[in-house]
Amino acid sequence: MNSEAVIQKMKGTVKWYNDMKGFGFLTGEDGKDTYVHRTAISAGMNLHEGDSVEYEIEDSERGQRATNLKK
Repeated sequence: MNSEAVIQKMKGTVKWYNDMKGFGFLTGEDGKDTYVHRTAISAGMNLHEGDSVEYEIEDSERGQRATNLKK
């Protein structure tokens, strides 16, 4: 059995992001929302509602989440 996570590359937009709480959601081109945590964002990058982004999706213990987020 392969234990490596399957990673999908996606494009989408920021649905919302709360700097104070350090998380938010992205809406992918497929229309699905994906959780994003501040650890997926490069230092100094700010996310605003409607920003276009590219990211990878990986499985976590609590469901899918975005990683390696880029504008």
